[in-house]
Amino acid sequence: MAFPAIARRSRRATSPAGPPSRVTVPADRPTGTTQDTPTRHTAEVTVTESPDVDSGWEPSTEASPARPRPSLDLLVWDAPNIDMTLATVIGARPTAASRPRFDAIASWFVGGAGDPAGSGSDDVEACVFANVPPQHVTTLRGWVEALRSFGYSVFARPKSRPDDDIDQSMLDHIEVRAASHDLRRLVVFSGDGRNFAEPLESLARSGTEVVVVAFSEVAGYALSSDLLRFVDIEDVPGAFAAPLDRVRLDSLPVDGAWLRPTKSLREAAAAFASKRSG
Repeated sequence: MAFPAIARRSRRATSPAGPPSRVTVPADRPTGTTQDTPTRHTAEVTVTESPDVDSGWEPSTEASPARPRPSLDLLVWDAPNIDMTLATVIGARPTAASRPRFDAIASWFVGGAGDPAGSGSDDVEACVFANVPPQHVTTLRGWVEALRSFGYSVFARPKSRPDDDIDQSMLDHIEVRAASHDLRRLVVFSGDGRNFAEPLESLARSGTEVVVVAFSEVAGYALSSDLLRFVDIEDVPGAFAAPLDRVRLDSLPVDGAWLRPTKSLREAAAAFASKRSG
């Protein structure tokens, strides 16, 4: 499968987690360097200049028949986006009890890659991307270590401005893996269609199975796409310890359901009266 190359040609894509164990060592790597002793935390891939393309991804015409690429199932998790959209769908700040279970997600993801003892199984890699505000460095340490113990690589970057995000780092990593592997399946945990819709659909056109996992309330770009497969996070077996307090209009019972208010009637009336008097 020809891999898509990201079209921001002025950059070099980086692999935050480094290559999985079965990546073939490039021929131009210095003598004495092995996959077990990387010389840096990120692995670079050169992006070819192309002045005719300024957005989206395009298939590469390069081929390496003499060096077949190993198959890979890749999961990338947009931690800020999933946490923010979780707060939106439940109408409250997420707690440890209401956040998704990463061990259950890992089990579901690996289960889709086939039996590792069989000949048809793919290599698997799961990565979580997160911005780390300076005031949360200490509190997030335990969360990062828990993710690593569940088998996830974590790409953490300081959050210096309120509008900082890690979308480009995620796209860079996807590009690196598409270059080094036969990317059979890509699972993206993000409801952000602004940055992901076009590149993910281009990747799907090139032959990769692309699955978007998010909340149905905020992932219209994936629900409406003919190229992407959508899975609601709450439909992943065991992803949450208890059902979320949310309104899912896409899965109402046949007889209907009562949707209780999120604010008392008196509170709403008082807020309206306060605005009028102000």
